[in-house]
Amino acid sequence: MGDTSSLDRPLELVCPAGTPAALRAAVEAGADSVYCGFNDATNARNFPGLNFSAKEMAAAVTFAHERGVKVLVAINTYPQAGKMSLWRQAVDLAADLHVDAAIMADIGLLDYAATRHPRLRRHLSVQASASNAESIGFLVREFGVQRVVLPRVLTIAEIAALNAQIDVETEVFVFGGLCVMAEGRCSLSSYVTGQSPNMNGVCSPACAVKYEQRGENMVSRLGDFTIDVFQPGKLAGYPTICKGQFLVRGEPQYLFEEPTSLSALGILPQLQRAGVRALKIEGRQRGKAYISDVVRGFRDAVDALSRGRDMPADTLLHLTEGGQTTSGAYRKAWR
Repeated sequence: MGDTSSLDRPLELVCPAGTPAALRAAVEAGADSVYCGFNDATNARNFPGLNFSAKEMAAAVTFAHERGVKVLVAINTYPQAGKMSLWRQAVDLAADLHVDAAIMADIGLLDYAATRHPRLRRHLSVQASASNAESIGFLVREFGVQRVVLPRVLTIAEIAALNAQIDVETEVFVFGGLCVMAEGRCSLSSYVTGQSPNMNGVCSPACAVKYEQRGENMVSRLGDFTIDVFQPGKLAGYPTICKGQFLVRGEPQYLFEEPTSLSALGILPQLQRAGVRALKIEGRQRGKAYISDVVRGFRDAVDALSRGRDMPADTLLHLTEGGQTTSGAYRKAWR
């Protein structure tokens, strides 16, 4: 069971691309694979100005393949009742464009892809929140899933134990936004904005975001809710309710998650020894300059690891939220 060759081959670097320009930047910076989505509700980053038309996706696949880079298409939201056709069309188009994999969460859509397009490689999205051998084994047996993107709730030891029990590649997030510790269940944002990240592909849509000056402080709001208050000299973060401050026994606290970025740059050797096959960078809403810098940083680190050299210094702190990083659940410091 598990991937016994994980130590014998370099970790695959899977990089975000929210636009054609970002995709080119990721490829040129050293991505092994890029992941992107169509410009509709079938992907979990469905924002104006982001994502790819069919024509843009075709050009992106050609550009990437000519440079030896794979294209993974995220079709990772959950189809709405009675509206399955849009999601099926996305799978059909991905197959017709000869993408290298489709990333999906919904089991009905996985079944459709496996039945209609058996040659299309199927990756399980983090949105599916599969974190135990039984659920992963079922999805591998029934739908031919070839890679599982693990939710950001597992320690390194837990990932190693899981990889020892399953016969499928695993991919983990290593940099960028750190979502609430239950992947694919963004109910808080849905409650506040009326739009579901898991069905409409929209978390904290820009139309619901407001910033207000209150005296010397800057206040961030989402819909009718105050999310955070920033004192003078502090940068006001983008208001997502999971990173907001709540009154806990009369004291304001970051109850769910602090506004910091995930960075696993310093623990790549441990992740590789745990049997991880691929490293995923979050950031399809980011610009091409950000993408280029982060991908180059991780390219250097992955190359150093594969050649048995010392890991390079972490030079990505300036790209993190609030200038802070966390290893998240990988070390579960709260235990």
